[in-house]
Amino acid sequence: MARRWVMQAANAPLERQDFTPAPPGDGEVVVEIAGCGVCHTDLGYYYDGVRTNRPLPLTLGHEISGTVVQAGAGADAWLGRSVIIPAVIPCGECDACARGKGTICKSQKMPGNDIEGGFASHITVPARGLCPVEPEQLRAVGLELADVSVVADALTTPYQAAVQAGIGPGDLVVVNGIGGVGGYAVQVAAALGASVVAIDVVPEKLAAVQEYGASLTLNARDFDRRALKNEIADFAAKNGRRNREWIIMETSGTAAGQKTAFGLLNHGATMCVVGFTMDKVEVRLSNLMAFHARLLGNWGCPPDLYPGALDLVLSGKVRLQPFIEQRPLDQINQVFTEVHDGKLLRRAILVPTL
Repeated sequence: MARRWVMQAANAPLERQDFTPAPPGDGEVVVEIAGCGVCHTDLGYYYDGVRTNRPLPLTLGHEISGTVVQAGAGADAWLGRSVIIPAVIPCGECDACARGKGTICKSQKMPGNDIEGGFASHITVPARGLCPVEPEQLRAVGLELADVSVVADALTTPYQAAVQAGIGPGDLVVVNGIGGVGGYAVQVAAALGASVVAIDVVPEKLAAVQEYGASLTLNARDFDRRALKNEIADFAAKNGRRNREWIIMETSGTAAGQKTAFGLLNHGATMCVVGFTMDKVEVRLSNLMAFHARLLGNWGCPPDLYPGALDLVLSGKVRLQPFIEQRPLDQINQVFTEVHDGKLLRRAILVPTL
């Protein structure tokens, strides 16, 4: 019998349920879940009143990896394959999808939001967009299938932001907020050839990324906004990087972080809004005009970019292990509390078999 942990109402304990996975329809598969990462978005649904598209009760979780154990008509080729399930699954047939804009597909399916999610032992999803994973390649870099669940959001979201912003050799990239997404944003930007400045308020998080792509780490509590910008400008000058056209990746998902990131805009800058918060911020939008800068939103990642993100992991250019820890799925309520209270510095991956 399959099992899942269901959210009945905000802030109410998630409840374990036994269930029978929905049989796969045409073009669908049933995946036996290896692991599902706990994301800031899940906490938004649970603690902050962010609405899910599908009414409660609902199983949360959208960072999922596992093995296909059933396949519907047209999806037989996936049977037995190890896969990463995209956090946002476009329909692949509408006008937006046809024009390569699957992230704004009106019929997209997000596990744990539009359909039942991954804090379970099994899930039924469309086969379209699945990212295949070869177990022997994972073993070669010391990873398990559960570990790459975080590729589905924590890695691919900043990867898409980097691709969209055009990050490449010679760029100076500022990553603001070194959490579950920000740590990978640092590594992705460095892997693409940029010099990376990491900003946070937690010294342990800054220390962690010093070994994994950050050329400079700054604690935002040590500087006012002008001094922070000057510190980055000095670093750029000393290291032969442009003092214009910075790429600022806002991954903190906090109002204070968003204000800090906006205050770092300079001439020709690009600010990527990757983190999410329900809080509102007040900024002077005319700065975009005055600096001829741009502000880019970032929702999920198109499935066609997943292989490129996974390749960064398999090549060793992006390291997952220092930033993840596996926990038993049955500890989900405890893990949610620990993540919400800031007690976990690594991204928790809930594993049904532990």
